[in-house]
Amino acid sequence: MDNLPEIRDIHIPDGVSLFPIAYGWWVILIGLIGAFLLIKFIAFAIRTSKRLYALKQLKNINTDKPVVAAIKFSELLRRICHFKFREASALYGEDWINFLNEHTSHKIADDCAKLLVYAPFMNVDDKSYSPQTAEELKSFCKYWIGANL
Repeated sequence: MDNLPEIRDIHIPDGVSLFPIAYGWWVILIGLIGAFLLIKFIAFAIRTSKRLYALKQLKNINTDKPVVAAIKFSELLRRICHFKFREASALYGEDWINFLNEHTSHKIADDCAKLLVYAPFMNVDDKSYSPQTAEELKSFCKYWIGANL
């Protein structure tokens, strides 16, 4: 009995390739990409919602009484600064105006700057400033919010 003819040669299998990747790795990769995109989307939504909320608040400020409007504009800008630039929320006077001008390419007009600085100390019925000045200040605030939120 000769069994040797029935024995076949040993064939070593081919090496294991990295590709095609198994389905489990595709699921993990898609999950990681999905988590990354979800985090980016949430961060964008939070940023956008704060900007939209601030612009809505700005839109609701009536400029018929410039002093009252300037106080509300300053309040809104300070709230934004408290969120984004903590050190700036305590600034006042020329330092406040300089800070606002440093953080935007659109500079505030001199009469608007004076209104913004002196409004908290003025009588609310003061007629020194026109509603047009308050409108200019409102447009500056809108631009500043768009640039910084």
